[in-house]
Amino acid sequence: MGKKAVIFDFGGVISKTMFETHHLTEMALGLESGTLKWLGPFDVKKDQLWASMQRGDISERDYWFIRTKEVAKLIDADWSRMSDFVKAARGADPTSIIRPEFLNILAYLKSKEIRLAILSNELDLFYGPEFRKKLQFLDEFDVICDATYTDILKPDPRAYYDCLERLDLKIEDCIFVDDQRKNINGAEDIGLSCVQFDVLNPSGSYKKLIESF
Repeated sequence: MGKKAVIFDFGGVISKTMFETHHLTEMALGLESGTLKWLGPFDVKKDQLWASMQRGDISERDYWFIRTKEVAKLIDADWSRMSDFVKAARGADPTSIIRPEFLNILAYLKSKEIRLAILSNELDLFYGPEFRKKLQFLDEFDVICDATYTDILKPDPRAYYDCLERLDLKIEDCIFVDDQRKNINGAEDIGLSCVQFDVLNPSGSYKKLIESF
């Protein structure tokens, strides 16, 4: 293997998207099954807000802030942050929303002594710092770069360079995995090898990652 590290996005890549777990959210919040109809990349035509985000009209943070307010209104909750929504929807059992395919790939990479990093725009902003403590596998990561604190968001080149510096590795030593095309573009612009993660095909995406070594 020529590569020495994999840099993962978190939401969508390591964890299932909120779209995939609507049934769990509805149960946790006491909503009738089928209440949450917005499906992001799983049905873009029916989610115009997601399409707007993909065009760059609004940010991903804007998208989730709007959805947070919508769901809060449904249950008469006073939520001001995405993390309020996520903790209410997923806080009881965070491990249930982690992709099983990721846990398999994690074991494989560790067996090959590949270093691991997370480069997220909003890990603690969306999930809250308490969420991390419930996910023991995060202890396996060498570096976690979270723009919640740095305020340097992908695809800003500085975000990738910061992660590389913390890993103390060169660009050619690393592979970057993300589900958002704009973040892949940003990584490719500085010369990082990339695997664009397809949330519609998690197993196939992780197979591509293995094949890229």
